[in-house]
Amino acid sequence: MIKKSFILLIIGSILFIVYSYKGLIVINLISVINGVTNHIEDNRPINWTKHSSINKDQTKPNIIFILADDLGFNDISIHNKNNKDAPATPNIDALAKSGVIFTNGYAASATCSPSRASIMTGRYSTRFGFDYTPYPKTASRILNLISDESEDDLPTINSENVDWEQVGLFVGGMPSEEVTIAEMLQDNGYYTALVGKWHLGGLNEGMRPSDQGFEDSLMMTSGLYLPKNHPDVINAKADHLIEDMIWASSLHAVNFNNSEQFQPNGYLTDYLTEEAVKVIKNNKDRPFFLYLSHWAPHNPLQALSKDYQKHSHMNDHTKQVYSGMITALDRSIGEVVKALKENGIAENTIIIFTSDNGGAGYIGLDDLNKPFRGWKMTFFEGGMHVPFLMKWPNEIDIGQKYEERVHHVDIFHTILGAANIEAPSKIEYDGVNLLPYIKGENKDIPHDALFWKDASYQAIINKDWKLIRSELPNKQYLYNLKLDPFEKNNLIDKELVIKNKLNKMLNEHVSNQKKPLYNESIYVPVLIDKPSTEKYKDGDEYTYWIN
Repeated sequence: MIKKSFILLIIGSILFIVYSYKGLIVINLISVINGVTNHIEDNRPINWTKHSSINKDQTKPNIIFILADDLGFNDISIHNKNNKDAPATPNIDALAKSGVIFTNGYAASATCSPSRASIMTGRYSTRFGFDYTPYPKTASRILNLISDESEDDLPTINSENVDWEQVGLFVGGMPSEEVTIAEMLQDNGYYTALVGKWHLGGLNEGMRPSDQGFEDSLMMTSGLYLPKNHPDVINAKADHLIEDMIWASSLHAVNFNNSEQFQPNGYLTDYLTEEAVKVIKNNKDRPFFLYLSHWAPHNPLQALSKDYQKHSHMNDHTKQVYSGMITALDRSIGEVVKALKENGIAENTIIIFTSDNGGAGYIGLDDLNKPFRGWKMTFFEGGMHVPFLMKWPNEIDIGQKYEERVHHVDIFHTILGAANIEAPSKIEYDGVNLLPYIKGENKDIPHDALFWKDASYQAIINKDWKLIRSELPNKQYLYNLKLDPFEKNNLIDKELVIKNKLNKMLNEHVSNQKKPLYNESIYVPVLIDKPSTEKYKDGDEYTYWIN
């Protein structure tokens, strides 16, 4: 059998010869190679572990953590009541109204994997060198091959001397020695299950869900919601190198407990939901932790035809597809809540819902993160100010709004607090248990300062002041979020005392973080004030996502 690396070498040579048509060739050829070299078996039934106990511990709540992917602040209707051209999310809204809305909820990172690592550990992922998002080596090669270097666009910068064996999902991942929330709960009598996206090292021993505390895991192994030509799916693709990479490298595939890849039985969002409901039914008589990690509404944009048609009034194909994906995500929340009620465990189940980062500018829609500025891959509010909701009928009063800043690192401690479990004393944590704050038992603010960091791009929020700084380009921004929550007035040249104070705090924080475990391979330009599918014009603000 011809090795995949040899095939890719041949394709790479062809691509450079026919450079002017490289985007189209990469998409078509890599898609073919991907399908040929990645065997996917037919769908199979999932044999979830089933627990029953007459003497169930009623003091411990069931815990469901639901994570959306690239869900913008403006994507749920409770945040966009005045936007008639946005998809309705009645089930997510009902979840919010039956518990607490954190109006200032922050992602741990502006990209997915570092956020997920921080959620799982209660620590800034940079404390253990996990700065970057791992992805397949072929995807990194694709990004480099099809990067647009036309004169009127910002160039994608290819990393020199890349060691491809040190780049990608097959090597990168969260260090196995990190203690996860799943491990803590499993050690204290909980059944633990992952349904959906993991993205913390899926194929390496020590980094898989089964190695990190999950008794069962139905893991998404690639990114198609349905096969591209499926009769029930409507697709939308934007003209952007990340879009090219995703469409070229994605398959319709999952695995269960480290099995071979097989096809999901239907549209991915609905399929994951159906399996999550089975987890709830199977374990209603024992405390359980369900991590429902949706891919939606991450690209590739694919909606079921029935959901697409619900938004025909929009008269915008891409927005209609995206809205259909939000509808499926909202349907999932409704099915989970329904299953809890039907099994008589809704009152003593805590549900936490958030997104790993803000909406992405490269899919070509301009209002995902409104009213905030910026996108996924930026440290402006649009990249990390995300939906953040929690419900626990037995313990949390309904209809609350909590306005102090909270963060993904708080989820770990909040879950442990709900389960009355102590965190290990020898580990340095960054989060807090939010329950005493929303119950009024702790009148302080949860965080005096919050930090974000990657290779050459950092941010800090201290009280109401926010500093963003980058090396590529070399620029700093300073905002008073109380007076200017939408980051329109850069005060970096006016508030010098505040600037110096925040830079000093940020320097100290960065100096205490671990050096990144893996080398970067790509530098992708991101326009801050308009979708990255639009052309760069002189004067446009931009930054670079380094990964």
